[in-house]
Amino acid sequence: MNKSICILLNVALALASSGVVCACSDASEDGSAPAVSTKRERNSIKDGNELYEQKRYAEAEVAYKKALEENPDNAVAQFNLASSYLKQRGEDLANKGDSLVRTADGMLARLAEAPELAEPSFYDRGNVAYKGEDYASAIEMYKNALRRNPENNQARENLRLAQLKKQEQDQQNQDQDKDENKDQDQDKDQNQDKNQNQDQNQDQDQNQDQDQNKDEQENQQDKQDKQDQKEKEQKQQQGGLSDASAQQILKAMEDKENGTRQKVELMKQNEEKRANRRTTAKPW
Repeated sequence: MNKSICILLNVALALASSGVVCACSDASEDGSAPAVSTKRERNSIKDGNELYEQKRYAEAEVAYKKALEENPDNAVAQFNLASSYLKQRGEDLANKGDSLVRTADGMLARLAEAPELAEPSFYDRGNVAYKGEDYASAIEMYKNALRRNPENNQARENLRLAQLKKQEQDQQNQDQDKDENKDQDQDKDQNQDKNQNQDQNQDQDQNQDQDQNKDEQENQQDKQDKQDQKEKEQKQQQGGLSDASAQQILKAMEDKENGTRQKVELMKQNEEKRANRRTTAKPW
């Protein structure tokens, strides 16, 4: 239990035990005399404090609520009820959004406006913020408690702890931001490398396509040349003659005809000579 709560509970317990009248406010809103605590109200607070000391916080809650039924404006009962709420949730407030914790924090925020409860209310709100890892708010709450009571050494110690935690938190956030930026840069570089690889692959594909087209064209040309040569050979095999061969054959035929013509002409000349010799001879 923190020092401020212990003092407040002891004061409330002492007042309830001695039967001293506890004025909950200097005056009511309409200017009338302040409300006076009843015996049942005092006994309920006393019972609640005893249960609180025994760490029976749920039962203490019931007792403080009975006191508030008698007097809803009893600031001591309100503060102790808020304290019982926080104790029921334990020292380690794993659930930062716990409804009971929010209720207690709201009650303490209202009680911080009362001069006699400002210091312990700010201190407890600082503890709530600290356990919720809201170190910036915790620092502000502890400072407010110290402004009300500079001798609150526990608030001063907690303030130093909250400041250290705040520095660690800020450093972690910076490291996290750096890691996120680093991851983003890595992703960016990977995307760039991926795009470059895609461009290179596209260029390679284009070059391969061009080479493949060129090879196909050369293959087609070779096929065409082979086809032409084959057709030419087939024509030659089928009796087709080239121009040179045809000229040679024609020339040979002409030479043969000329020879035959000369022979015929020579034979005619010989026949004529023989005939002339027969006609000029003397008859017997």
